[in-house]
Amino acid sequence: MREKGPSTVRRVRVLWAVIVSFVLLLSAGADAAPQAELWNKWQAHDDASIANIDHGAWDRFLKTYVRVDPDGIARIPYARVSEVDRDALTADLSRLAGLPISAYSRRQQFAFWVDLYNELTVKLVLDHYPVSSIRDIAISPGLFSAGPWGKRLIAVHGEPLSLDDIEHRILRPIWQDPRIHYAVNCAAVGCPNLQSSAFTAVNSEALLDKAAHDYVNHPRGAAVAAGRLTVSSIYLWYEVDFGGTEAGVIEHLKHYARPELAAALGGIARISGDHYDWALNDLRQ
Repeated sequence: MREKGPSTVRRVRVLWAVIVSFVLLLSAGADAAPQAELWNKWQAHDDASIANIDHGAWDRFLKTYVRVDPDGIARIPYARVSEVDRDALTADLSRLAGLPISAYSRRQQFAFWVDLYNELTVKLVLDHYPVSSIRDIAISPGLFSAGPWGKRLIAVHGEPLSLDDIEHRILRPIWQDPRIHYAVNCAAVGCPNLQSSAFTAVNSEALLDKAAHDYVNHPRGAAVAAGRLTVSSIYLWYEVDFGGTEAGVIEHLKHYARPELAAALGGIARISGDHYDWALNDLRQ
């Protein structure tokens, strides 16, 4: 066998470096959090408008199918969603896509975008079911992309949008409210609960506060054991939205913590660990 020359060795080393970099990028990209980057087009609004957006179809779906288990996690029996209700989701998303959203008030727009995100996510899971995790729906474009979040799923007022667009280019940069992370649902067990009522201009504040309290005080949101704080990975992925530091995250948790958790957080100065369960929020019973 002919001995490998120096140039061949260099090529092999370069190839291995590329392979290692590729693997590292894939593993990091799976949980990498996109930055909030404003899409200026969606800032347009009319706070003088008194027009209301109807969320009735989505609200009926939620009240029919969302169930909170004894463990405090909201789940959907995806396998039992009827064809009639699947068709109703499709029709409702088509209706929402045609709304002249820039003609509505900010309050109406917020509820619109949150409900649209959640409704699209449920429809996406139903279209690809059965899956064990939403990350198995690998339809996002790009070599290092994972899951469905980068795929353009709907055209709102003629503009194609992805779930990432709605969350990171519209909701987060325009409203700059950390509670958005409790409102949008990624169909995972580790995610804040999908609410059993649609967001509306009237109930959004109350639902946001409820969702924040429920998640912070659930073990998958924050837990203290033996003086060590473990939090949902959401607080690290989006630390910039929760004060920008670990101290900011802890202050946020204290703001929504009920007495038992608040007392446990009293002597905590740092985050010791994080976790996130990507299993589908499926109710199989």
